[in-house]
Amino acid sequence: MNKKIGWLVFLLLICFSVQAQVMLHRGMTITRSATIKKGVYALNGFDSLTKSAIVIMGDNITVDFNHAVLRGSSTKKNPDEFYGVAVLIKGGKNITIKNLTARGYKVAVLARNVEGLKIENCDFSYNYRQRLNSTQEKEDISDWLSHHHNENDEWLRYGAAIYLKGCNGAVISGNKVTGGQNALLMTACVGAMIYNNDFSYNSGLGLGFYRSSYNKVLHNRLNFNVRGYSHGVYNRGQDSAGILVYEQSSGNLFFKNSVTHSGDGFFLWAGQSTMDTGQGGCNDNQLLFNDFSYSPTNGVEVTFSRNIIAHNRIYECDHGVWGGYSFHSAIADNQFRNNRVAIAIEHGQHNEITGNTFLENKEAIKIWSRPQQPLDWGYAKFRDTRSVDYTIGTNNFSRNGTVFDLQRTDSLAIFDNVYSENAKQYNKDSTVTNLDSVPQRVYDTAAFDYSLPNGMDAFKGNGKLAGRKNIRMTEWGPYDYGYPILWNSNPTDTAGKMEFDVFGPRGKWKIVSVKGAVDYQAAGDSFPGKLRITKKAGAKHDIVVTAEYRGPAFTDVFGNRVAANRPYRFQFKKFFQPIPFTVKWFAFDSASNPVKKETLKNLETQQPIKVESVDRLDYAWWSGIKTKDSSYQQFLTIAEGKAEMDKGLYELSVTWDDAVRVYIDGKLVIDEWEPSKYTFDEAPNRRVGINLGGWHRFRIEHANLHGFATLSLKLAKKN
Repeated sequence: MNKKIGWLVFLLLICFSVQAQVMLHRGMTITRSATIKKGVYALNGFDSLTKSAIVIMGDNITVDFNHAVLRGSSTKKNPDEFYGVAVLIKGGKNITIKNLTARGYKVAVLARNVEGLKIENCDFSYNYRQRLNSTQEKEDISDWLSHHHNENDEWLRYGAAIYLKGCNGAVISGNKVTGGQNALLMTACVGAMIYNNDFSYNSGLGLGFYRSSYNKVLHNRLNFNVRGYSHGVYNRGQDSAGILVYEQSSGNLFFKNSVTHSGDGFFLWAGQSTMDTGQGGCNDNQLLFNDFSYSPTNGVEVTFSRNIIAHNRIYECDHGVWGGYSFHSAIADNQFRNNRVAIAIEHGQHNEITGNTFLENKEAIKIWSRPQQPLDWGYAKFRDTRSVDYTIGTNNFSRNGTVFDLQRTDSLAIFDNVYSENAKQYNKDSTVTNLDSVPQRVYDTAAFDYSLPNGMDAFKGNGKLAGRKNIRMTEWGPYDYGYPILWNSNPTDTAGKMEFDVFGPRGKWKIVSVKGAVDYQAAGDSFPGKLRITKKAGAKHDIVVTAEYRGPAFTDVFGNRVAANRPYRFQFKKFFQPIPFTVKWFAFDSASNPVKKETLKNLETQQPIKVESVDRLDYAWWSGIKTKDSSYQQFLTIAEGKAEMDKGLYELSVTWDDAVRVYIDGKLVIDEWEPSKYTFDEAPNRRVGINLGGWHRFRIEHANLHGFATLSLKLAKKN
């Protein structure tokens, strides 16, 4: 009898457990603790980010998603088309979500005004990301990001795996985000604990703070959050970053994080309110025991603020630390190696640089000021902007090009440093005053150990991809070395030889076909491999290399799992169709503005200020168009050309600022003649598909109204 009762209780417990598991459906709201039935749920989001596939709200709720998978944007193929929110958490306190996978959304998890939110052990990889327009040969200005404003959630236009606003005391731990644009973005959040996450291989930000203070960021991997880089060609970063700290975000701790191969490793800017008033800043943040190496631009950028940068590793960046307008800041006990400039500070005041090791940098320390400040800066009207009062002591300088590059700076105490095999110790002139070697008080380099008992080793395995050369950008973001790829290693070579590195998981590869080449040579059939092709002669390039992979299972660039030993084809494509353009530029003023008035035809009848012939359109003007005699801020561009095209489907892409129209055979195919449609500080891009074949006439009209201007036109063959 007792055995029967025991079995009955056991069966009841099983039934209760099964019944307690909740099935998900689109539009449902969860208001109490639940365990979700494991499975794959196809739940599209909504067009608006104010609605979501799932809503969670209430107090003291734990939702264990039990490794369920939410998939959105079912009718969309590319990540830049993804839309909607997977999970929206509204208000309440002590809400925990865990063990969730969500992909295919503009935002995976969006939380507002939740006290004590916890997000644990979730995977929000392969959500929204922009398609990049820059190539290995040339940067496209439209890929630049702008984070300067987020008072009204402007950052959401870039998407995010996790977006928190007004969520105090949050705990974000053990999560993974890869193959997206932004991993974790936080606005007006205080007191968060962010640890043991892997936010790597994204094309925007690993972590972004806006008006968020007193948070702790510990033991995270934030590597390869980057765009705007082509090794040996350009290193722009385009305002991507491993960690972004913006607009009055103060008192945060960053400890033992790996933040390598990102646009900037750490990017801090005081904010527009500080620039306007001179007040506040992103102050008293501590950067301790992190690795900020291999950034295309700055390992650490801290500007218009007061901070501590100590015990970090900063190798092979353009600038190790860029500290413009920093004040009362300490840069202590860091390792700087192989940077172009290890520490660069303009208009800094009362800063200490002590106990650091500088090895094989082109310049170790560069300190200077400009003769005058921009007239439109409120900051300079309210703050001291001299370059003054530096303590530089107990550092070790070995095999650097120049140790000190100093200009327009007063009162430097340089003392007790060790110098060995440097090419030049000082580069300075009479604008440097009151330089002496009297020892001063130095920053106490002892740092509290903030290690967590269960903190992961964020640096483990970093040596395998050491060096900026391992940043390889695709049109969908940084290559993660997990899937097969043919990588052109000499993109700007014009000798007719194309060389490739072949990367991928363990397995074998072979060439299936090569179009646009007279021969090819493959070295080996395992990874990494080598390939060389000889291009066919001629101005037009239409090159397609197809290879096949067999080997272990892997995840492709879009997050799809490819089974082991299944034949998988991967390609390299390069297309260039020269179009002989005649380009003419015409100056205008407010009375003849062709954007606001129908004056374009009249302008074309005037004498152009400049004329040239080119076979492609790829321009950027940073301060107007210049001629031999003058410079013009407002100008009209008219480009006309004719070319014979192979029959097929093409993608036409145009990047512009401020207005553009594109005609093919007299037909308007892109009409962007209204600049007010684009309110952000970005150069927009438009792509259209079009069938071409035979001779075609192209006409491009472009207008610049003020400031920066760009015009870039590309054609890509789709079949």
